[in-house]
Amino acid sequence: MVERLGPREILEILVGFPTVSRETNLPLIDWVEGYLASHGIGAERFLKPEEPEVKAALFAHVGPEVAEGVLLSGHTDVVPVEGQDWSSDPFVVTERDGRLHGRGTCDMKGFDALAIWALVEARYRGVRRPLQLALSYDEEIGCAGAPPLIEAMGHLPRASDAIIGEPTMMKAVTGHKGGITWWVHVHGFEVHSSLLHTGVSAIMWGAKLIDWANQLNASLMAAEPSGMAALFDPPYTNAHVGQIRGGTAHNIAAKDCEFGFGFRVVPGESLDQWRALLQQKVDELTAQMQAIRPEAWIEITEEFALPPFAPEAENTAESLVRQITGDNGDNMVSYGTEASHFQAAGYKAAVCGPGSITVAHQPDEYLSLAQLAEGQRFMERLLDRLG
Repeated sequence: MVERLGPREILEILVGFPTVSRETNLPLIDWVEGYLASHGIGAERFLKPEEPEVKAALFAHVGPEVAEGVLLSGHTDVVPVEGQDWSSDPFVVTERDGRLHGRGTCDMKGFDALAIWALVEARYRGVRRPLQLALSYDEEIGCAGAPPLIEAMGHLPRASDAIIGEPTMMKAVTGHKGGITWWVHVHGFEVHSSLLHTGVSAIMWGAKLIDWANQLNASLMAAEPSGMAALFDPPYTNAHVGQIRGGTAHNIAAKDCEFGFGFRVVPGESLDQWRALLQQKVDELTAQMQAIRPEAWIEITEEFALPPFAPEAENTAESLVRQITGDNGDNMVSYGTEASHFQAAGYKAAVCGPGSITVAHQPDEYLSLAQLAEGQRFMERLLDRLG
């Protein structure tokens, strides 16, 4: 008889695959596909079009070939460990003081392990309402893998409710901010710093755009929150610059300055309105730069766009999660998840998974044994409802 692994055993195997976003996830996908097949569950792959030999998503269906099932959604990639001071090997699950330490234990291979376990259990117990599994790639670099995965699943019987298992301490999260980021390249014109007025310093003009972000944040912070924004902390869309580089030498007006620029967008606001606002400011500064040197300009390249995940009045996924967990709180978060892509595709969605986001991406990331057990109880109750 083929061995049926428990959630912890599956978690230990998943963490052992160092699926940092810049690396391949195929060994993990191979293992999941083989494990499910050993229990009579056929899984399908979706290869990343740009890197078919490096990354793949996986999805599977258990139960009758009918719609209105429940989809368990997780991602396979994790963030890097370089530069972090770990107390143990990050790719080996290590138990200390009731905590399972390892990269991805919390974000989010703990949920992945529970979802794989639940799918196999559904296969043996039988379910009247289908259970589906979807494992994506590239979530940690912009939730980029979810839209093509959702499209690839289009031939399956359509699940009605999607549970996205990001760490929420098993609370029901029903709304989060969206995000949009650009890589900004300020093209200046080099001159000796003593003749600065005849050139265009890319760094100093880039600083004008960054200072505009600071002023915008101050204005948004001072405004009275309205609509759904009031549900979030902070209760407004904010701008952020997290990386910057540029310049050749201290006595040269910089030819180039590059930095990342992004907005965290509250539900009720569109990404397009913030796109337009940034473009307006870029056009304004470019015109001023070109009045000095026509060769100067600001180039912006959009790298990532995630729509906000908005609370819904009649959300069956939310109702299902609340019935299982007993949680009736208003839980909104400022980080992003793949839930917004599922919502945009027509699914009812809720975010609920074991662990705390406060330890995700940190050295010595962990999932407590108590949270893993609570996650398993959640899956048991879900299986009871489906069966």
